[in-house]
Amino acid sequence: MNWEKLLSLKRFGDTEKRLRIDQDETRLGFEVDYDRIIFSDSFRSLQDKTQVVPLSKTDFVHTRLTHSLEVSVVARSLGRIVGKYLIGKYPILIEKGYQANDFGAIVAAAALSHDIGNPPFGHSGEKSIGEYFKSGNGNKFKAQLNEKQWQDLIDFEGNANGFKILTETKNNIIGGLRLSYATLGTFMKYPKESLPKKPTQNIIDKKYGVFQSDKKFFEEVASELGLPKLRKDNHLAYMRHPLAFLVEAADDICYTIIDFEDGINLGLISEDYALEYLINLVRDNINTKKYHSLQNTKDRISYLRALAIGNLIQEAASVFIDNEEPILEGNFQISLLEKCKYEAQINDIIKLSVEKIYQSKDVVEKEIAGYQIIADLLDVFITAINNTYNHSPSNYDKLIMLLLPDKYKVIDDDLYVRILNVCNLISNFSDGNAILLHKKIKGIDLV
Repeated sequence: MNWEKLLSLKRFGDTEKRLRIDQDETRLGFEVDYDRIIFSDSFRSLQDKTQVVPLSKTDFVHTRLTHSLEVSVVARSLGRIVGKYLIGKYPILIEKGYQANDFGAIVAAAALSHDIGNPPFGHSGEKSIGEYFKSGNGNKFKAQLNEKQWQDLIDFEGNANGFKILTETKNNIIGGLRLSYATLGTFMKYPKESLPKKPTQNIIDKKYGVFQSDKKFFEEVASELGLPKLRKDNHLAYMRHPLAFLVEAADDICYTIIDFEDGINLGLISEDYALEYLINLVRDNINTKKYHSLQNTKDRISYLRALAIGNLIQEAASVFIDNEEPILEGNFQISLLEKCKYEAQINDIIKLSVEKIYQSKDVVEKEIAGYQIIADLLDVFITAINNTYNHSPSNYDKLIMLLLPDKYKVIDDDLYVRILNVCNLISNFSDGNAILLHKKIKGIDLV
């Protein structure tokens, strides 16, 4: 892989090459990507989607929206640090017009959209869609789909759904948001299809990043960026865009530290535990006098959180810079934080968060409710769409069809596409919208 190709400004439908040196510095192409994402309907729906505590109305608990914005800020810093190093190492990039901040803009945009495909109710939302097909009413479709299409459904993946949202042509909106290929490549955290499932320990094989319906454009992006194919068989898999490691690191930093902070603010983790664990990340640069002058828990935690994030940004950037050549060669197969000097401390925090936050009674109870809501919505919409396609809708189906947004009213001939479109529709719902719609179709609380 080489950086000039990896920084491609090309967008869907371009017939001429976009050169960095010709870009308007007041509205750089990579910054346009950020703007298009932040003004999109799918991004706005993240304001009412679960991050840690499902359905929480507490003002200091993060939603997917605030999480995505924070990840983007961290990613921008990582990109700029790495960009400064790369611009110095490869003078040809300067000749072509690239600047250090370009890397920050690309990584910030990709990070901003990293959760855009996630369903309501947190990570249990993905699992609940998969369970509907694996062991629920959706299992009846298995015999009518091929192996990879079925795997897409039973292992429904927010990353693949995110690529679909960012790139899919619908209702004559060609190419979705039409982001630069550099940003799309950086977004592609797991550049492979759903099968084979976890064939290696390579970080790329942890999940998958493209549905069968979107493979053609996925391959076009990978080809333009010069991402080498990872396998020689018929299973689609590419080496990761190097900047995807920075998006992953930004996400890892934020959910490790900020989810932990949410748990503290909610009273799920005691202050004594919290201070001990966070101080282990910042011992080298904590200002003890300033720390002891802070009067309350929230201020002390905020101070330690800021120091911890700063330390992890510097550490992740250093790991990337030290391993830039193996990353370019596709020989770096773990996340950046797995190789940093704080790995043990990070693992300690994650272990405590799992025990005290993610498995807390409040979280579990609300995730259970999310499972039922998503299963019911899938059942109702898939039935209505399939019956309409087969010219046998009931009166109830006709009413349900009236609830569909216009862009989902075009019914595809392909069963897999019809089902996937319903999954995409429900994934776009916020937690609140999903709950409200579920109450409507169940006749709950209607006067």
